[in-house]
Amino acid sequence: MNLSELPTNLPIPENDGKCEHLLNAIIPPISLPNQDGNLLKLNRADTFLLVVYCYPMTGHPEKALPSNWDAIPGARGCTPQTCSFRDKYDDLIKLNALPIGVSTQSVEDIKEMTTRLRIPYDVLSDQGLLLAEKLNLPTFSVGEKKFIKRLTLIVEKSVIKHVFYPIFPPDKHIIEVLEWLKKK
Repeated sequence: MNLSELPTNLPIPENDGKCEHLLNAIIPPISLPNQDGNLLKLNRADTFLLVVYCYPMTGHPEKALPSNWDAIPGARGCTPQTCSFRDKYDDLIKLNALPIGVSTQSVEDIKEMTTRLRIPYDVLSDQGLLLAEKLNLPTFSVGEKKFIKRLTLIVEKSVIKHVFYPIFPPDKHIIEVLEWLKKK
């Protein structure tokens, strides 16, 4: 299975209004583990912007995706999205923005993915749904597993200044982010 290519018949996610409360919200004072297990604080007063993109999960080339994954609007496309942020990393940095990925996958799964795809920035594990619950992020479940829906938060000094939601297609989302940052 080629996780870098998107099927042409993916269902398009619709705006369910579950991110409307996020604009101008303050990121809670929490830390999440990155791909190396080191805690990264998200509530920060840095001079750069954080581009926190949340996604359900990146697939593993040797593991099957969850049942009916491609039929869930917004589920498929995490690998192409992550690779697009990787490929435009320098452009983001030039715009004084730092990308940070977040998913509910384990640190071990995130480490495998960041190594395999050569991701130059932090990807955080919200496996315990700490960030998702504190910010009331939209989620969906497959069996017993809960996933964060695909969304992106632009954060300045711990305040959410912009929310991208829903996101489709995920591999082109980086273009929207860069255009927004250029206008800021």
